Amino acid sequence: MKRTSFAQWPCSIARTMDLLGDWWTPLVLREAFYGIRRFDEFQQELGIARNTLADRLRRLVAEGLLEKRAYQAEPVRYDYVLTEKGADFYGVLAAMSRWGDRWLSGEAGPPVILHHDTCGHDTHAEVVCAHCAGPLTAENSRAKLGPGYPAKLANRPDVLRRFTAQQV
Repeated sequence: MKRTSFAQWPCSIARTMDLLGDWWTPLVLREAFYGIRRFDEFQQELGIARNTLADRLRRLVAEGLLEKRAYQAEPVRYDYVLTEKGADFYGVLAAMSRWGDRWLSGEAGPPVILHHDTCGHDTHAEVVCAHCAGPLTAENSRAKLGPGYPAKLANRPDVLRRFTAQQV
């Protein structure tokens, strides 16, 4: 069964999910942040099928989140290194981890703790306003049409309803 593409939807969440596509892709990126670079290391750490891993790595390279760098000539073998675009995904993983820590950890507590080397404290992700640094929540913020929203869709009744009557 062919999956629906969200790549052209006027929504950054839908486009991001189209890129991620499945549960393995964020885990491959997580391992890259842990310092894993080689195919066999990804495969060993995740226990993922080799063909599935090859597909995920190929997609992440094609989308510019990882870069292949040869480390051996014969046979050619590659490291998979985070690009600027890939490194920028860290905040998404940190926010997912925070949500999982809060709602899925159980009594034992979080399985992994983030440590902020700059200040020397254990921490967690917080989503804050880039302007005032106040907490950004569903109760105190709303989505508005942005400049990239397709003009041909902006005046549709369902779109107008979505962006004028938001409630949580």
